[in-house]
Amino acid sequence: MNDDVQRRFSGTRPVAPQHAFDVARLAAFLRERISGFEGEVHVAQFKGGQSNPTYLLSTGSHRYVLRRKPPGALLPSAHAVDREFRVISALAATDVPVARAHVLCEDISVIGSAFYLMDFVDGRICWDPALPDLIRAERSAHYDELNRVIAALHRVDPAAIGLADYGKPGHYIARQVARWTRQYRASETERIEAADRLIDWLPEHIPAEGETRIVHGDYRLDNVIFHAREPRILAVLDWELSTLGDPLVDFAYHCLTWRLPTGNSRGLAGLDFEALAIPNESAYLHRYLARVGSHREVSEADWTYYLVFSMFRLVGILQGVAARALQGNAASAQAIETGRRTRPLAEQAWALARTIAR
Repeated sequence: MNDDVQRRFSGTRPVAPQHAFDVARLAAFLRERISGFEGEVHVAQFKGGQSNPTYLLSTGSHRYVLRRKPPGALLPSAHAVDREFRVISALAATDVPVARAHVLCEDISVIGSAFYLMDFVDGRICWDPALPDLIRAERSAHYDELNRVIAALHRVDPAAIGLADYGKPGHYIARQVARWTRQYRASETERIEAADRLIDWLPEHIPAEGETRIVHGDYRLDNVIFHAREPRILAVLDWELSTLGDPLVDFAYHCLTWRLPTGNSRGLAGLDFEALAIPNESAYLHRYLARVGSHREVSEADWTYYLVFSMFRLVGILQGVAARALQGNAASAQAIETGRRTRPLAEQAWALARTIAR
C-alpha cells in the first residue's frame, strides 16, 4: 500500500451530499444533553469506513465523533449503532481501550437516522499492515499490542459488565453462517459460484462450539487508534458487528490479514515476515492463546474452517458494500472498488475449504 492509499483513507473530507444533515438541529439536541457542548459546530466526514458514516464534530474547545446509520433502505440488523454505543459504554471500566461514549439518539427526526456521539481520540490509525513508516522493533511492538488488546477483550466476562444478554447463547457459528448467508443473498449483485458452494458447505462442517465471550467482529489494524509516538492502543473502534460468541472465530477473522493480498485488500500475504519483524500467523495465534490462558486444542482443520468462515463473512460484508455503492449511499468513495474484491475472496475461501480433510 503506497502513500496515496494512506491519504485516501486517512483524515476527513467535506460531508458527502448523501450524508449531509441539519447541523443546527443536531447542535441544539446535543447542547441539551452534553455538559460543556457549546460554541459553533463544524462538521467533516472521515474518509475511512464503508458501513456507518462517521463524522468529526469540532466545537472550539472539544472534538467529538458521530457515528450514524446510513440513509436509505438497510439490511435487517445491519448498522447497529445502538449496539456499538452499549458495548463501548460497558467496556469503559475494563482493560479494553475505548472512546468515552456520550449519548445515543434513536430519534431519526434529528439527523435522519439513529446515531451516537463519543469523544474524539487523538492518535494514529495505520492503514497499511506492513507498517512501512516504522522500524523493525516498532512493527513487532505494534503487533504485540494488537494481540494484547484482543486477548484482553476475550478475557472479559460479559455478565460482569452487564452484557450477559448481548447475544444469543450457543450455536454461535451456525447462527453466524445463517446470518451472513442471508446478508449475502440480500445484497447479491451477481452470481458467484464459489459463494454458492460455500453457502452449501459451511453448515455441514461446523466444528465444536467454544466458550462464549464478547467478540468484536471486525478487529483489525485500521480499527484501532494508536498513541502518536508509542505502540499503545488508545481506543478500539467500529463495534457494529460485536456480539457474544466464540472468541477463536473472532481471532481468526482478525488473522485474515495474513491471508489477504497486499494493496487495497490491506493484507500481508506474500511478505517476508522475518525481515519486517512481523510475527507469522502461527506465532501470533500461539501468543494470543497464551495470553487468554486457553487450554483449548485448536486442530488445523478447525482453524482452517474458522478462516474459511471468516472469508465468507467478509464476502458478505463486501457484497453489502457493493450493493450500497450501486444504490449510491455507501459511506466511502472507494466503495465500488472495495466491492470488486468479493469474487476473488469467495474463490480463495472455497479453495481453502477444499483443503480440509474431515
